[in-house]
Amino acid sequence: MTRKNPKFNFEEALANLESLVEAMEAGDLSLEESLKAFEQGIKLTRECQQMLDQAEQKVQLLLANTDVPAAEPFAEDTADGDSE
Repeated sequence: MTRKNPKFNFEEALANLESLVEAMEAGDLSLEESLKAFEQGIKLTRECQQMLDQAEQKVQLLLANTDVPAAEPFAEDTADGDSE
């Protein structure tokens, strides 16, 4: 699979993002460190979102070129716990 940035790994980026959030939530970072972590987190979030958007486009393209029915959202659970 070809990507715009071959060094970008979604799972690693997500793990890094989780680590940044944990460090910021712990409250042990200085203001400057928190700002740097926040900036890095925003960058990682954007990269992850871009990769998810590309994956969604690819799925839609694949579905459009096949006889597979279009994807439909899951039915929401009813109040009594039954799903349709």
